[in-house]
Amino acid sequence: MTDHSLEPPMEVISPQDAHIASERHSDAGDVVRDVIIGFADGLTVPFALTAGLSSLGSSKLVIVGGLAELFSGAISMGLGAYLACVTDRDHYNNEIKRERGEVSEKPEEEKEEIFDIFASYGISRAASQGVVDCLVLNEDNWIRFMMDFELRLEKPNVSRAWISAATMGFSYFMGGLLPMIPYFAMHNVTHALFVSIGVTFVILIAFGFIKNYIIIKTKRSGFYGAMQTLFVGTLAAATSYGIVYGIDHSNIG
Repeated sequence: MTDHSLEPPMEVISPQDAHIASERHSDAGDVVRDVIIGFADGLTVPFALTAGLSSLGSSKLVIVGGLAELFSGAISMGLGAYLACVTDRDHYNNEIKRERGEVSEKPEEEKEEIFDIFASYGISRAASQGVVDCLVLNEDNWIRFMMDFELRLEKPNVSRAWISAATMGFSYFMGGLLPMIPYFAMHNVTHALFVSIGVTFVILIAFGFIKNYIIIKTKRSGFYGAMQTLFVGTLAAATSYGIVYGIDHSNIG
């Protein structure tokens, strides 16, 4: 006979705890997205710039120009992320204000829109009548339903605007700093360029693989992401190098 008193008590997860866990998961997903966007831009744009500047043959010029781009780019990315969150908040608040006015001024039309939403899911008017009747009893729930299913707008979490800004800006800075390290350590700009290309080559492949593998969860997608990221980075660097080299060897000035 089994002694159940020795078994650990079963953990009961309340709906509130489940909601909190869901929110944590969502926040983690947002952070990963910000890291991917910031690091990807930082890895390609500053590398392309420093590769282009290296054609001028001056390590100091590469370092100064690269650092200037790194700081300005990181600030720009962070500010852009913050403003995007604020814009989403303003858009959501404007839409919810408009929806509240429509519910108050023309409730019958808004009810018909609810029926139309259910009809798009193959639910008949008779089957959805009870749900509609319950929704219209509470204006806040009614408006929330319309925001979720008619406008398909999720309430933005503006409290993490600064987190998003800092994450994206820092990721951009780190992504752009790595290819610049050889220029700090080596005096010969050509040698530094080749080392930088090698470092960036490895990072692009690793980053492209990890990025796609985290999102899609298959090795095939990871390899595709590695090749895609490598192609974009190589194309950007080669284009920048060619443009700067062409301008430097032209008759301009």
